[in-house]
Amino acid sequence: MTEEWQAGRLDSDLDGVGFDTLAVRAGQHRSPEGEHSEAIYPTSSYVFRTAADAAARFAGEVPGNVYSRYTNPTVRTFEERIAALEGAEQAVATSSGMSAILAMVMSLCSGGDHVLVSRSVFGSTISLFEKYLKRFGVQVDYVPLADLQAWSAAFKPNTKLLFVESPSNPLAELVDIAALAEIAHGKGALLAVDNCFCTPALQQPLKLGADIVMHSATKYIDGQGRSMGGVVAGKAELMKEVVGFLRTAGPTLSPFNAWIFLKGLETLRVRMQAHCASSQQLAEWLEQQPGIEHVYYSGLPSHPQHELAKRQQSGFGAVVGFEVKGGKDAAWRFIDATRVISITTNLGDTKTTIAHPATTSHGRLTPAERASAGIHDNLIRLAVGLEDIVDLKADLARGLAAL
Repeated sequence: MTEEWQAGRLDSDLDGVGFDTLAVRAGQHRSPEGEHSEAIYPTSSYVFRTAADAAARFAGEVPGNVYSRYTNPTVRTFEERIAALEGAEQAVATSSGMSAILAMVMSLCSGGDHVLVSRSVFGSTISLFEKYLKRFGVQVDYVPLADLQAWSAAFKPNTKLLFVESPSNPLAELVDIAALAEIAHGKGALLAVDNCFCTPALQQPLKLGADIVMHSATKYIDGQGRSMGGVVAGKAELMKEVVGFLRTAGPTLSPFNAWIFLKGLETLRVRMQAHCASSQQLAEWLEQQPGIEHVYYSGLPSHPQHELAKRQQSGFGAVVGFEVKGGKDAAWRFIDATRVISITTNLGDTKTTIAHPATTSHGRLTPAERASAGIHDNLIRLAVGLEDIVDLKADLARGLAAL
């Protein structure tokens, strides 16, 4: 069994296969050892056959690994698998979800360029744009996510990029991705979509017209709260610029974390189906409880964008936002009364987590910024895991009793 046979067979035999097969097998390159599971390559550098070989690789004249800050076999396997799942020409892995956003903007925008960002994004995303990227002359404005007319009206002659979360964190607000892509392209701009909450198992923004898709792989791609990482994917022409930024700045994914994410991808679809099923039940149940003022979950017919969610997603995700009666004190009492659910801001885990966004994930925003994003003091975010649904309802009932 030769190395050439193994590598060629793995690539050619995957043409036209389904999502779940790609999630398990795409991108794998076996060494002459013939390992079945993907190998981890924990090396910082690589040995060249000759000085001429080294020069050719550094110049990009021949393929091959150069330095693990920007090329590593395990990371490359993860990148190729994500690209296959998202329908992208190329994916680039980074050290975290936030570094994925940083790499994207630093690679594709310059001082003087204008970026439009949806108001309902992760708090750290707003901080990145406001506190750091604006320092370097990137102009930023914020637009209500679902309002297509507002997006169109907010354009300037120098608008280069639109960045959205859809669904948003933690209110499950959506934008019509295909319609927004048409608006962006009609004005010569790029559309980037944070697909963290849906993953490619539930939504594929590139197929809806987006130019770039990114993830915090820390969340559902890992699926068990073990490792941090991010990824940006899209056309090879755009990703070439992102690779150049990583090569220079170095917010690179480690081989071990890439291997963890590869293992996570193998169970992505079945996990997301289970997450969605439990989330739907809990959202419907919470909506009927007297201590709850409002539930935010696009799987509910009461959600204003329920039909849009059914059209552009194959599932409604695992994040349920809900507001309790009584303000911040009541929200904290509810959270503190739980015993099974973990009080932590991470999500995408097999373990259900609960958090108070106004004082954690969105705590660095000003009160005005939180209000603009719809983050009220009585809002609680539930990221539904894989525990028994009966136990989760019982734990949430403890929170309701504390109200």
